[in-house]
Amino acid sequence: MLSVETIGRIRREHFRQRKAIKEIARELRMSRNTVRKILRSGETQFTYEREIQPRPKLGEWTSELDELLESNEAKSARERLTLIRIFEELRGRGYEGGYDAVRRYANKWRTAQGKSSASAYVPLTFAPGEAYQFDWSHEIVVLGGQTATVKVAQVRLCHSRMLFVRAYPRETQEMVFDAHDRAFAFFKGACERGIYDNMKTAVDAIYVGKDRKYNRRFLQMCSHYLVDPVACTPASGWEKGQVENQVGVVRGRFFKPRVRANSYQELNGWLLDRCIAYAKAHPHPEHKEQTIWEAFEAEREQLVPYAGRFDGFHAVPATVSKTCLVRFDTNKYSVEASAVGGPVEVQAYADRIVIRQDGRVVAEHERAFGRGVTVYNPWHYVPVLARKSGALRNGAPFKNWVLPSSMERVRRKLSRTDDGNRQMVDILAAVLTDGLVAVEEACAEALAEGVHSADVILNILARRRDPDPPASILTPAALQLRHAPISDCARYDGLRRAS
Repeated sequence: MLSVETIGRIRREHFRQRKAIKEIARELRMSRNTVRKILRSGETQFTYEREIQPRPKLGEWTSELDELLESNEAKSARERLTLIRIFEELRGRGYEGGYDAVRRYANKWRTAQGKSSASAYVPLTFAPGEAYQFDWSHEIVVLGGQTATVKVAQVRLCHSRMLFVRAYPRETQEMVFDAHDRAFAFFKGACERGIYDNMKTAVDAIYVGKDRKYNRRFLQMCSHYLVDPVACTPASGWEKGQVENQVGVVRGRFFKPRVRANSYQELNGWLLDRCIAYAKAHPHPEHKEQTIWEAFEAEREQLVPYAGRFDGFHAVPATVSKTCLVRFDTNKYSVEASAVGGPVEVQAYADRIVIRQDGRVVAEHERAFGRGVTVYNPWHYVPVLARKSGALRNGAPFKNWVLPSSMERVRRKLSRTDDGNRQMVDILAAVLTDGLVAVEEACAEALAEGVHSADVILNILARRRDPDPPASILTPAALQLRHAPISDCARYDGLRRAS
């Protein structure tokens, strides 16, 4: 099976290092047709269903093992348990792995504990376009008049020290994807390596050393941008010290005093301007004769070219209720009435929600981040109104529904008649076939003539539809008239007098 790691390596070696297909196939011991298929398709994954998916057995038990080791270390030497007793205690809690994995982890933990009191560091240097660092920080701002804690994605190019900062409501995976895309679009390229901590949106399991099991969607994003991800050692922030230092700089210079903004869009526009201004005003820490911005302009030529936007969404399955609503993340979103009762896939982006059923988009909404919010699209309920026209008056989706001006005038006039709801439903249903612009124009024409009934508006729409051109019939010469008939209405008066 082709893993996303292998696919990412093939794409990087071909597009970035300019290796030939034959050379890549020989190094990876793969068929040249397989390598060619990967490169030509442009895909970052090839799906394959497995009956049994192996998982690391110790990964989910590391926190409990840390707790046992810490509590054991706090005891006196006489009362400390042996490692085999700690292993048995962990087995009693449900751990099903072997003793050797526990022994290796415990040795590493003890080594880390012994070095924590006195640590030495080596200064790092990076070539242009070699690496970037990514991290999150939490900042307090006044957003829309309310004090809020925002999650700030921070990206830093390791060579030029150029920074990119963007605020989000959360640290979820779709926010990670969006932050990377906007950063790479701003930089006009990516680096060969990305340095991260072991955030859950990227790393599923931590093995011995630098070995990690990365999240599948995260690896797809790295493959798309031709980036090789590298995760730091747990609790070793110095391995990405540049972005850790950036967090403090940004907090002190950008978020103090407390920032006030009306929306995330306004806040992020202001942050981007501050990043550029900071880079142009401060010298590079190593090359003092250059500013950070000048070093960044020089590094741009060495970046991996920007590969375009990655389709970065987080997908979850859901079902549609009888009220045409789908629940996601404590909120509800309306979908087309035809999707009721069936399963759907909710694709959550950083700023919007797309809902698909059998590959067809049945709804798209701006994402809501509150709790208990219901987002309606009234047009999703128009087919239901054909059977229940009375719902137009009190239906929740139609409260405060803003229609185009001419349609709204027709609606107000019809509300004074007994069957006004039914007539308005007929007009709204025409939007599904003729389009909103055509129905708006038909309503405007009817109002100009002093009428507003649904029959007149539907008749105008029918007349405006382009009919098929009539077939032209050639008249034979023998049937053509030599003398054209002359109209004489006086003949009818003569017939009247005769009667």
